[in-house]
Amino acid sequence: MTAASDLTIGVLLPDVLGTYSDSGNAVVLAQRARWRGIGARVEHITAAAPPPTSCDIYLLGGGEDTAQGFAVDWLRRHPGLCRALAGPGLTFGVCAGLQILGHTLTDLQGRRHDGVGLLDLSTSPGRRRIVGEVITRCVIPGVGLVTGFANHRGATTLGPSARPLGRVVSGTGNDARSARRDAVDGAVGENVIGTYLHGPVLARNPALADHLLERVTGVSFAGTGEPDVPDLPALRAGYLARARRRLGGAPIAGGEGR
Repeated sequence: MTAASDLTIGVLLPDVLGTYSDSGNAVVLAQRARWRGIGARVEHITAAAPPPTSCDIYLLGGGEDTAQGFAVDWLRRHPGLCRALAGPGLTFGVCAGLQILGHTLTDLQGRRHDGVGLLDLSTSPGRRRIVGEVITRCVIPGVGLVTGFANHRGATTLGPSARPLGRVVSGTGNDARSARRDAVDGAVGENVIGTYLHGPVLARNPALADHLLERVTGVSFAGTGEPDVPDLPALRAGYLARARRRLGGAPIAGGEGR
């Protein structure tokens, strides 16, 4: 992105990976940029369209196994786009989007498929479906606690070059087999971030949205006094209060983020 241009947010395959309304993340990013006087436009890049390779942020959402398989094949047929997803912009994937960005995916029949390979992770079917609210402590400085809703059966294992996006405080993360003390959500690479959390997650976690925007614009969004969704602080307080009750009333360390 240059100083004279608008921020471009590309929503990849909303017609395929649109089950959980994750394209709402684009609406959040665009509006939070505009509040700071930064022009922003959202491109909905469908399966029938030639994909642009110059977006500042690419978004991948969630979908069922069949949709996920189609998305992987479609991406691999567009190597220029795959190179663009690696940077210099930023790519943010949710649920199926997270899995697609990894090295391999194994389906329910035991067949292994190649992913895009931008995150050092692999995914196979878990023993049970993970459904419910999740709260994590984000590893990105200044973001604090992240809340979202998980609905997936994938069990994702991180490789040595990936770090988790967050460490689970309440709920279940990447893999239901993980012990509570080891449970994590998502993954972070150099220019690629993924999570299992829906919501849309950036609507529920404005500090995470602002981190993405700061990365691609070079502008600090801290303390700018922009307006916000009036009910969001109360909603976040409710999520955290329920998590505290599940944890026996123990305080949740890690900070709220902005």
